[in-house]
Amino acid sequence: MIPLLFLVLFAEGAVALLLMVKIGPLRELAMRGVEQVKTGKGPATVKTLACTLSVILMSSVAAIVRIQNRGHKIGNVSPMDQVLWRTHLLEASLIGYTLFLAFVIDRLHHYLQKLITLRKSANTSREEVEKLQMENRSLREKEEKSTSEMKKLQQDMAKLSEDMKKLKSESEDHQRKASDAEAHVNALQKQSEELLLEYDRLLEDNQILQSQLHYKG
Repeated sequence: MIPLLFLVLFAEGAVALLLMVKIGPLRELAMRGVEQVKTGKGPATVKTLACTLSVILMSSVAAIVRIQNRGHKIGNVSPMDQVLWRTHLLEASLIGYTLFLAFVIDRLHHYLQKLITLRKSANTSREEVEKLQMENRSLREKEEKSTSEMKKLQQDMAKLSEDMKKLKSESEDHQRKASDAEAHVNALQKQSEELLLEYDRLLEDNQILQSQLHYKG
């Protein structure tokens, strides 16, 4: 029993060490081994072994207490009782360490699984953050591009406004010149009409003079 307990204790110590210290792919192998023990019929088997070891532990402790009580009653402990006491003490210690290491391995495996899950979540969150940063950068670039385009459009609109003002002033100048030309034409027409009237009057005077000369002749 004791050599088997030593073997189990060393095996558990090795597994606990591999779970605590990452040595190449050995931690993954230890994790897979513990996971296989925790799946299927493994948990029931482990519980059965733990209960059996607990019963043996209590039996060893009871034997130790019984030997001590017998020694107190007799006043001395026989060599046989000393050997039995040491054997039961070693057995109880090995069983206690075995159960304790089994509990430590279970907790280490549990927290390592949580750590792996948290790392995956952190990696996923980091990827999402990087994606959001890229989208934000893209939006900023688009915003800067839109801003530059808006500035360009504003400059074009300002230039068009200046051109419109210039065209408006030129149109007003043309209208003014056209009005002046129209007024000049109207003045020339009026002057022409006056000249025509004067010409008609002169023709009438000429006819009157000719008729007078004709009568005198």
